[in-house]
Amino acid sequence: MKASALFVKALENEGVEYIFGIPGEENLDFLDSMRESNIKLILTRHEQGAGFMAATYGRLTGKVGVCLATLGPGATNFVTSAAYAQLGGMPILMITGQKPIKKSKQGRFQIIDIVNLMKPVTKYAKQVVNGNNIPSMVREAFKIATAERPGAVHIELPEDIAAEECEDNIYAVNPVRYPKADATSIEDAVKMIQNAKMPLVLVGAGANRTRIGDALKDFVNSTGIPFFSTQMGKGVIDDRHELCLGTAALSANDFIHCAIDRADLIINVGHDVIEKPPFFMENEEGSTKVIHLNFFPSEVDDTYFPQLDVIGDIASNVTSLTETIKNQNTWEFDYFKRVVAEVRSHTTKYFDDTRFPILPQRAVNTIRQTLDDEDILTLDNGVYKIWFARNYDCAAPNTLLLDNALATMGAGLPSAMAAKMVHPEKKVIAVCGDGGFMMNSQEMETAVRLGLNLTVVILNDNAYGMIKWKQSGMGFDNFGLDLGNPDFVKYAEAYGAHGHRPSSCEEFEKTLTECVNGTGVHLIDLAVDYSLNHAILNDLLDSKECII
Repeated sequence: MKASALFVKALENEGVEYIFGIPGEENLDFLDSMRESNIKLILTRHEQGAGFMAATYGRLTGKVGVCLATLGPGATNFVTSAAYAQLGGMPILMITGQKPIKKSKQGRFQIIDIVNLMKPVTKYAKQVVNGNNIPSMVREAFKIATAERPGAVHIELPEDIAAEECEDNIYAVNPVRYPKADATSIEDAVKMIQNAKMPLVLVGAGANRTRIGDALKDFVNSTGIPFFSTQMGKGVIDDRHELCLGTAALSANDFIHCAIDRADLIINVGHDVIEKPPFFMENEEGSTKVIHLNFFPSEVDDTYFPQLDVIGDIASNVTSLTETIKNQNTWEFDYFKRVVAEVRSHTTKYFDDTRFPILPQRAVNTIRQTLDDEDILTLDNGVYKIWFARNYDCAAPNTLLLDNALATMGAGLPSAMAAKMVHPEKKVIAVCGDGGFMMNSQEMETAVRLGLNLTVVILNDNAYGMIKWKQSGMGFDNFGLDLGNPDFVKYAEAYGAHGHRPSSCEEFEKTLTECVNGTGVHLIDLAVDYSLNHAILNDLLDSKECII
């Protein structure tokens, strides 16, 4: 069979459902081989959007999301998506085309060394030079993409190799299981926890795996040790749990840092230095100790240098700790419980505020009240991400999809589209800033063409709001960050979607309810008021004073 057909067969063998992307001339053999396949091609308007969709598919399913691009500019458009998946721990395979490698067809036209370009932002990047190697390369790529920590892999399929005849040889897909930590590591961790006075659990992005949430919930319920999460760890345990202190949305000076500063031991489950630090370690005698529980060893960094690594299957190791630890009378959690009450009082303060343009806190509350526990909210990147991280309660894993690793703009809409494809039974809302939305707004056409029932909320401040906030906080005058936006209602309608522009908080609530319960693609242009950002996020959250 043709090498291109063998490639498609190898993907079928891996259980691939979709390939997101834009084929080019160099992919035409591969595209033709897909014709008889049960794999669906999701044609997008930009390769970056396809990459974001594939990465989100990987994040939600744990399987490898696959995307396709041609050579040259098509392949270079995957770089941001690759970095997004690599830093965010999302399994993704990028397939790109290339000119013939056995003879020159058009000189150096469009030819870039994509394999070497991809190596710094992937776990694996190779070119196919013999069609018979495709099954082993695909199997290896899928194993590497899903191995902890998950990430991006890349295979380049040259045009002449794709057309070659080769042997039919497919490898079996076998599950990979991680070993438990050795007994000494568990014993050392138990001693550190039992000897601590005020231990605290941190739930990171790496804990967002099927079995880990249940194991962590059992650990917290059994020991009574309070917990907090990173932004990408939200929902692993229900944010409404009585022992949940909330989410570390900032690196310092947020309410939760009152508790972090007092803890003498942090049991870090699934967090590593790729995600923005939820706390800073101090290299001083008597400072907070840290236990690193993860699939892989800790990376020493100025902000992170744990005293103990417990390496192996996280769920099994957490279960071993739960079964071994004896609760101590010397543990003191009263202060943490006061923090819980204080945090919830402050984060809900503006939930019912009626001023318009709307405060982000009110927008967060309205969206939370509109969605059910299992529904999905995706975020682009902007200052509003902090408000959602702090104020949006997640009842289940992967119900708030945000990126706190690469933190790229432009991912919110494609992520929502993939989420709706994976979970068509759930309501899905994408929240984007006006700046981030416009970076991949062309995918509105893709969403309409696919017949998705999807709602996009644009928090519109006619500016790059996050950078304006930073600019103000650093004492600089406003300069260079204001935008001139299109009429978003007409823009949506031009794509065949439905556009809305509420003029009050009450109208937004009504409009949002109608959109998420309706059909088709809806866009809500929502004017937002960020005037309290500086006061609340900078001035009023001194962690030394927020708790008496």
